[in-house]
Amino acid sequence: MYLYFDCQISGLAVINGNDLVNLLQFPYMQRAIAGAVLMGILGGLLGSFVTLRQLSFFSHAVGHAALVGVALGVLLQLNPTWMLLPFTLVFGVVVLYFIDKTDLASDSVLSIVLSGALAIGMILTSLIKGYRGNLMRVLFGDILAIDSTDLILTLLVLLGGSIFLLSTLRQQILLTLNPDVAQVQGIPVQLYRYGFVVLLSLAVAVAIKAVGVLLVNAFLVIPASTAKLMSHHFSRFLIMSVIFGFTTSLAGIMVSGIFNLASGPSIVLVQFLIFIAVFMWVKLGLKTT
Repeated sequence: MYLYFDCQISGLAVINGNDLVNLLQFPYMQRAIAGAVLMGILGGLLGSFVTLRQLSFFSHAVGHAALVGVALGVLLQLNPTWMLLPFTLVFGVVVLYFIDKTDLASDSVLSIVLSGALAIGMILTSLIKGYRGNLMRVLFGDILAIDSTDLILTLLVLLGGSIFLLSTLRQQILLTLNPDVAQVQGIPVQLYRYGFVVLLSLAVAVAIKAVGVLLVNAFLVIPASTAKLMSHHFSRFLIMSVIFGFTTSLAGIMVSGIFNLASGPSIVLVQFLIFIAVFMWVKLGLKTT
């Protein structure tokens, strides 16, 4: 499971503040922190719409089906990231098209397509011979391994997503709350739906390297769900989701460095613990009022 650790990570056991300061001076750690901030903001922004539109299973399916893209990249001896981006994009659009064109429930369509994609992914994985470090790294995540290209891709997706969502925020809110009313008011519902799916698929692709295929959905859902516990006003909910996204990502990186743990699971673990703490605080607060 830990085959994806390289020699850089072996020096991450931190026992005091001076060691932590020294650790932050390494370029790979600086890139990891920059990536955590960018991905945390992106995850919080998109996650707020994912949770309200009940698309968590959709992002889960896209993330797990990305195994096919990763395996293809390894088999073709290409950078898995460059296979991951087009594959997740095409997969997300095709799945939404299937949902629109069939009478089956959306969760049934997602289960069918996800099962088929996973089966293909596992078959392709079994064909990979020799070293599987790249595959394991994408499966379990390693934000310390991101490079300048990954940061640029994440920044582009974040900028594109922010422009798309914030410039059409009123329409996006109406589409989220009541698609039928949005349709009556002349909002191009299908265009916005497919636009959001494209954005979500790309976000899943760039986040996979940080937290891995197995945990990427939690990266999108947990910060937004935590924010939803604390506010039902959309603007505050959106801002809090973004704040939870990047702060928990940074905290997860620090936990990974201090305790010499895997970076992806560390980030998601911090997000989970924050969710539990907020949940308990809100419930206890309600009981005392």
